[in-house]
Amino acid sequence: MKIQTFTIVAGTSACNAKCPFCISKMTGINDITKKPVVNWLNFDKACRLAQINNVSTVLITGKGEPLLYPDQITEYLERMKKFDFPLIEVQTNGLVIGRQFDRYESYLKKWRELGLNTIAFSIVHYEKDKNKQIYTPDSEYIDLEEVVKKLHNLGYSVRFSCIMLKGFIDGVKEVKKLIEIARKWGVEQLTIRSVWVPKKSENKDVYDFTEKRILTNKQLIDIDRFLNKGGNKIMTLDHGGIVYDYDGQNVCLSDCLTIKPDTEDLRQLIFFPDSHLRYDWQYPGAILL
Repeated sequence: MKIQTFTIVAGTSACNAKCPFCISKMTGINDITKKPVVNWLNFDKACRLAQINNVSTVLITGKGEPLLYPDQITEYLERMKKFDFPLIEVQTNGLVIGRQFDRYESYLKKWRELGLNTIAFSIVHYEKDKNKQIYTPDSEYIDLEEVVKKLHNLGYSVRFSCIMLKGFIDGVKEVKKLIEIARKWGVEQLTIRSVWVPKKSENKDVYDFTEKRILTNKQLIDIDRFLNKGGNKIMTLDHGGIVYDYDGQNVCLSDCLTIKPDTEDLRQLIFFPDSHLRYDWQYPGAILL
């Protein structure tokens, strides 16, 4: 078995953003309505499985927004310390950091000491108003550039995980501009992928919105050709993503698939705090523990 990423689900399904393409609402597996009591025995087993399979990256994410539960993130990091994973990341929409940095600064400093390396921001665009349309249609969106500066000052690396949507980042011109902004702001890594839908959705409204905004094959091919022509391919990931150096900016063109059915290789292990260890978000049968 070869595993690329060990994913840990933190918090509940609660979220402070209003993404109309919310993948958690579509997959529905193990919706978490109240903060669960973590089964630490199974967590240790999951960590050990990841460790013996030479997992280099741990990603803390959520069915909702994980940073709404900072104390649980601290617990996870403390418990993982003995397994000595080299790269630990947290995925966030960034709203609580941007709005309550003074409150979260002590957490961020503690997490850095416990081994957290990278803060990965979910975005849909480089423009504030575009991100506002998706994440905070009823309130002000954060100053993302300022948040990046503050995190760099604390010693963090930053990744932008950009979900490409029709009408937002959907072509070569917009991808090129996104790369320019990421480089200007000193963002260490940029990942771009088209929005997607699972084969079966638990929420029809979200599915219908999302399906209409998936990039076409032509749009994806044009972006791929643009990166191949102007960038230097520096890595191919196990799940098929390709990492480029484009004018000094790290750019990964990724997909959203998890399972490779004809192999024992897994893109990720996913630990849910109810004790289950899975390897896919959308299939209830994809369970190891």
